[in-house]
Amino acid sequence: MPTPFIALDKLDKRYPDHHAVKSIDLDIEAGEFIAIMGPSGCGKSTTLRLIAGLDEPTDGDLRIGGDSMRGVPAFQRNTPMVWQSLALFPFLTVAENVAFPLRMQKVGAAERRKRALEWLDRLGLAGMAERNIAQLSGGQRQRVAIARALVTEPSVLLLDEPLSALDAHLRVRMQTELSRLHRELGITFVYVTHAQSEAFALADRIVIMSEGHIQQVGRPQDVYRAPANAFVAEFMGMNNLIRGEVRGNDEGMLEVGSTLGNFRVPTLTTRPEGSRGDFVIAADRVVLAADMEGPGIAGTVLGLEFVGSTQTVFIEIEGGTEFRVQKQQHEIEALDLVPGRQVKLNWDSRHAWLLPQPGTTH
Repeated sequence: MPTPFIALDKLDKRYPDHHAVKSIDLDIEAGEFIAIMGPSGCGKSTTLRLIAGLDEPTDGDLRIGGDSMRGVPAFQRNTPMVWQSLALFPFLTVAENVAFPLRMQKVGAAERRKRALEWLDRLGLAGMAERNIAQLSGGQRQRVAIARALVTEPSVLLLDEPLSALDAHLRVRMQTELSRLHRELGITFVYVTHAQSEAFALADRIVIMSEGHIQQVGRPQDVYRAPANAFVAEFMGMNNLIRGEVRGNDEGMLEVGSTLGNFRVPTLTTRPEGSRGDFVIAADRVVLAADMEGPGIAGTVLGLEFVGSTQTVFIEIEGGTEFRVQKQQHEIEALDLVPGRQVKLNWDSRHAWLLPQPGTTH
């Protein structure tokens, strides 16, 4: 097996009043784009700070390029970070901001300026070298921060919620820019974000964290379609979780009983009757029908949320459970899906995803 470029080995971080990262293991290959996600306080930013050398782990090891980073300060790691706040110097020009890390490395003035101008040009900021930071737009400042991080030609770039302060249009543009840079530079990107759209658009693999633990690591499509547990399923937002128990096994399918009815769910292994049979069905896999006499789960439309070419329909079903369903606009119109509308919900049993039993893998 090749040696991972970045290896987190039982990495742990405790503060006096908080256990932020709890003995996590993670291997990151050279040139990968990794996105770390999770709710606030889950440990994702602390993990990034540990990689950067801004915090020292309480226990475990962190290796970059095969070398342990225990005790190695941030300025010796060449692992620059792009911050949410950008942390640009308002008293320096654009070029001076970009050149600042080279100044810290004692690079000569002429070489500093040459490399700073090259990176400004590469990021579409040619001609802005002498401007004051206050004269730039939000997107331009973001590019300056990225240029400053890359001017030392690092082998890894760390990004902590770098696009959260931008408006939607600029976020999409900067996603495209980051994707292009990653392809062209071939270096490792480790990216912390709350936004699933950013992680799905950019990352080779996604890391989902909760309460200091890693819950799942995988390709975006696998994390979305095949969540490892109920936390991941619910965190992804567009999965509907149904809790039930196994009533029987039948040729690669489980018979699962729940308060909503009985369902068939694909499985690779049998499970004993009476054991947990929780499963998820993605919002885009649910079929809606206006015929209330047909089979399915009865529900009432609570509201709709416009999300571009699709809409998310929120439906209340038996017991007050809320289902999320994604539909194209023409489907919304055909079914006259307005608040208060009665509908039936169905799905192909092949699209249900059985969650692993707690403490096991699927």
